[in-house]
Amino acid sequence: MPLPLYLLALAVFAMGTSEFMLAGLLPDIALDLGVTVGTAGSLTSAYAIGMIVGAPLVAASARNWPRRPALLGFLLAFAAAHAVGALSTSFALLFSTRVVAALANAGFLAVALTAAATLVPPDRKGRALAVLLSGTTLATIAGVPGGAVLGAEAGWQATFWAVAALCLPAAVGILADTPAAHDEHEATGKPALRTELAQLARPRLILVMLLGALVNAGTFGGLTFLAPVVTDTAGLGELWVSVALVLFGAGSFVGVTVAGRLSDRNPGPVVALAGPSLLVGWPALAVLAHEPAALLPLVFAQGALSFALGSTLIARVLHEAAGAPTMAGSYATAALNAGAAVGPVAAGATLGTEAGPLGPLYAAGLLVGAALLIAFPFRRVVTGARREGARL
Repeated sequence: MPLPLYLLALAVFAMGTSEFMLAGLLPDIALDLGVTVGTAGSLTSAYAIGMIVGAPLVAASARNWPRRPALLGFLLAFAAAHAVGALSTSFALLFSTRVVAALANAGFLAVALTAAATLVPPDRKGRALAVLLSGTTLATIAGVPGGAVLGAEAGWQATFWAVAALCLPAAVGILADTPAAHDEHEATGKPALRTELAQLARPRLILVMLLGALVNAGTFGGLTFLAPVVTDTAGLGELWVSVALVLFGAGSFVGVTVAGRLSDRNPGPVVALAGPSLLVGWPALAVLAHEPAALLPLVFAQGALSFALGSTLIARVLHEAAGAPTMAGSYATAALNAGAAVGPVAAGATLGTEAGPLGPLYAAGLLVGAALLIAFPFRRVVTGARREGARL
């Protein structure tokens, strides 16, 4: 894999850390800025919505920019938003910086996903995507727990400063090593924006975007409410929440790495194996959650299966959106974050039911089940087979 791809992954690591780090910082932010924890939680919603809306809008605005300046501009805007956020003394200003950071993140990821696909031959797109998304999975392993520890020791502002600092080496690397040769080709060979937007009318593209969103909704629905399962159901101490999150992140890294190597050549077995296994895994995690010896390995397995299936489906989005070379990354980004926004809401609605803290795990299973039911009649489309069993 080319060096620029790893530099993009470093930036994605910083952005992934930012997206998920507030889970451990909300109480301190609320106390510092004089708001309730519930109000502080709207910072997470603002970020997710900014990602969903921002991905296509920012990508459309930046499609005529050369790739290297676009990546650098988005990354520096993201870093600046965190620097201003660290200096914020009002909740309204901090809220605004989260929206700006989300828009910059969406723009960067949309361009980076497209760039990653063009840095390698067509038969290695899935592996390139795996390298890029490894930045997000590594953020859940190291960035988020590290940010929580830093915030506890030095204040939540220190975590914001750390994320801004992480952007600097990635910015230098992008400026020095991201090739500009592709920019000239894209400037002369890209289709009109109307043509690229028309790709969204293709049923095949809509299908894989929907499936990617549903699987990601299950992933974030289960992950968001994992802490009470660890402490209340399993009866483990607070420290074990971090252990469980690291295990989920480690599993996600394994899953996206393995799937990336397989999905280019033959994504069928990945979908066929990971899909049903993930469907069974979420309710199994709920049933066995009271046994720590079973809970922790299952958390690792669900992380691996979730990202193996999710990254394969997102790779399919890029393949199906090949007719939209400057917008394909934004379609994939929107699908990912639609799931990240909807999943926790759907899962959180189950907390007041008889299932209690285990409700989100069952909800995650239902979301994956819905994806598999929708996918089954069109399984040849989903797996990239040349002859579709159901026409689209």
